[in-house]
Amino acid sequence: MKSLFYRLFALFFNISRTLFRIKRNRVVLLSPHNASFNDSLGEIKAELERRGGYEIAYISHADFASVPKAVMFFTKKAFLLATAKYVFMNDNFMPLGYLNFRSEAVIVQLWHAEGAFKKFGLDIDQPADIRARELAANKKLSFVTCSSTGVADIYASAFGVDKSKVLPIGSPRADVLLRADNAAGLRREFEDKYPQCRGKKIVLYAPTFRDDPMLDAKFLSYFDYKEFEKALGDTHCLLVRLHPQVHGTARIDGAVDVTDYKNVNDLTLISDVLITDYSSICMDFVLLDKPCVFFAPDLDDYTSRRPFYFDYRSYVPGEIAQDTAQLIAALNGAGACKRAEDFKEINLNMVDGKSSDRLFKNIMI
Repeated sequence: MKSLFYRLFALFFNISRTLFRIKRNRVVLLSPHNASFNDSLGEIKAELERRGGYEIAYISHADFASVPKAVMFFTKKAFLLATAKYVFMNDNFMPLGYLNFRSEAVIVQLWHAEGAFKKFGLDIDQPADIRARELAANKKLSFVTCSSTGVADIYASAFGVDKSKVLPIGSPRADVLLRADNAAGLRREFEDKYPQCRGKKIVLYAPTFRDDPMLDAKFLSYFDYKEFEKALGDTHCLLVRLHPQVHGTARIDGAVDVTDYKNVNDLTLISDVLITDYSSICMDFVLLDKPCVFFAPDLDDYTSRRPFYFDYRSYVPGEIAQDTAQLIAALNGAGACKRAEDFKEINLNMVDGKSSDRLFKNIMI
């Protein structure tokens, strides 16, 4: 069925490509799984608007919110994509492999995370049909950007492209964190909404998901919210941001549920400490020199199913806890981690607030 949809989109795309020329000032921002456009695509949008003279079009999963929108996706959006000079995307877009772009079109994969943590893309085991589609899609990429010279080889491998196509120019999304001057105001607004957090250390718990509902439910049970509240409730306020695939059936007692909070960057700016397990959100906290604690009670099981690029125990920029007691102890002593500087150098050495400028200098004509 998916193949049929991809081919239908490609049909309208290729008809448009044949009948119409590329419009040199048309830019498509393509976000297959996120309709908020508040990541690197949002930074590209802001820079295009600042420079002026560009026509910006958007494609996202919101295009399937209704039947009329879906019809527009297969027709008008296919036309806009076929006639765009520049296409910026933040994730895999499987129809890409079926599309025949004109030679002058520039297709840029920005990706949605920084650095290298869990293996991804073509570096993981995949069903043969998915791998074939991903390979076909990635062949259409003109460039892949990454946040550091230290991970350029990894991105070339994960996307199956020649290293010459990988631009280690930084991350526009992460640059927002470095430029932010409103953290204190965001914190006040948040405390007004959640007065139970006022005057306390804000701890953001942001675990990843396990691709299996049973494992998702199991890993959530490892975190004892009552024990956390008993030990740290007077001094710490716990925020929980779950993946949408986990959130539907999860119960979060004694914590502030921020799963639906629109902009995760704001949460990073207002939080003092991060608890995560295998999520690349740790990159943002390391960038801002904020402490991380890694709550990984299922570490051996998880790594057996989803390998990492580096040895987890010696790589992560913070203490590892495998039960709630260890987690509480780690939070009481959370501070600078010797591994954090090495972690930052590997993953973020080109994130300096100027990534968007470098992107435009390298790509835009």
